[in-house]
Amino acid sequence: MKKIGILNSEISALISKLGHTDRIVICDAGLPIPDNVTRIDLAVVAGLPSLIEVLNAVLLEMQVEKAIFAEELIQAQPSTHIYLEAALPDVELTSVSHEEFKELTKDAKAVIRTGECTPYANVILQAGVTF
Repeated sequence: MKKIGILNSEISALISKLGHTDRIVICDAGLPIPDNVTRIDLAVVAGLPSLIEVLNAVLLEMQVEKAIFAEELIQAQPSTHIYLEAALPDVELTSVSHEEFKELTKDAKAVIRTGECTPYANVILQAGVTF
């Protein structure tokens, strides 16, 4: 049995396979997920697990160089936007329209669906390198 870190085997395998500039998405329960992208569905009930809980777990293991979120998040969910800035202090943060965000998900390695039920609570994480 794995001793530390992410216990979910799909997420653990996903992170271990990422190369520089590969992207994953952590999304709320309502974001449309493209059919051609791997879906890792963690949603249990509304709010469980939250976007922030899943993000925190992923950040323990994933080297991130860039994060992308919908610009609508800034107005609709200011506390989530502030949290992203605090959780990703040395990461390039980029906002795009929600429609562009949905287009970008088509090129992700996988989408991790949470039980988050607040509008625009989604983030794309781009893998960096540790050297």
